[in-house]
Amino acid sequence: MGNRLSKIATRTGDAGMTGLGDGSRVEKDHLRICAMGDVDELNSEIGVLMSEDIPKSIAAELGELFLQVQHDLFDLGGELCIPNYKLLNPEHVTQLDIWLEKYNQQLPPLTEFILPGGTHAAAQAHVCRTVCRRAERSIVRLGWEEPLYDSPRQYVNRLSDLLFVLARILNRAAGGSDVLWKHEKKEIK
Repeated sequence: MGNRLSKIATRTGDAGMTGLGDGSRVEKDHLRICAMGDVDELNSEIGVLMSEDIPKSIAAELGELFLQVQHDLFDLGGELCIPNYKLLNPEHVTQLDIWLEKYNQQLPPLTEFILPGGTHAAAQAHVCRTVCRRAERSIVRLGWEEPLYDSPRQYVNRLSDLLFVLARILNRAAGGSDVLWKHEKKEIK
């Protein structure tokens, strides 16, 4: 594998085509490549989140969680890169459900919509959540055109929920609270 990754500029994509993991070539704007790109962007945004100032009380715990998610997302990208290949399993989705339940139990119930914001780390978690939703839409779109396993779609769906919950956790751990949407009914003229 080291030799394969030693040459980054291959020039094989200059004409707008790129290679998949099975050796086939597709357009760089193919639905599969778009989904892979969105998952890659999400993984990068989580890397940014991991570099944020996370409160010491949860830094190690969330650091491990985010690192596991990054590994899972890399596997998800690999699964998308090779048609009919499976790397994510229902256990990956179950782990997200476990984390969701754990962290959601620590939060007060929602009574209003939440605006993305608060601490820089929480705001970045919201950015990750929105990129995750885009990745989900790309995976769903690809799934309408080509057969995909269920776990990738389920994983990003659950992950976006977890990122929302963790944004709330990050604000609370920093001594803050949710940034609530204050809706005022306005008369339309």
